[in-house]
Amino acid sequence: MIGVAHYLTLAGLLFTLSVAGIFLNRKNVIILLMCIELMLLAVNFNFITLSRFLGDPAGQVFVFFILTVAAAESAIGLAILVVLFRSRRSINVEELDSMKG
Repeated sequence: MIGVAHYLTLAGLLFTLSVAGIFLNRKNVIILLMCIELMLLAVNFNFITLSRFLGDPAGQVFVFFILTVAAAESAIGLAILVVLFRSRRSINVEELDSMKG
């Protein structure tokens, strides 16, 4: 039988993978956004696991709020990326730190 420790280990691995993706990849903005979304997924996985095994639905309610914030972040982040790509023809993170005056 799969227990709480298995679910929490999986969530920990997802979180570690997302943190490693953020630190190892500093060039592509899309991959950085995907790593942030994976980090939020790991947190949601913890909330749902503990909510289910403790019998408290509050964790599942928090998941809906986090999913709403993640959807808004994705939409706004991708819109900013489209505007930056149209103006600079690149989404390289190293090229985005220079601002025009």
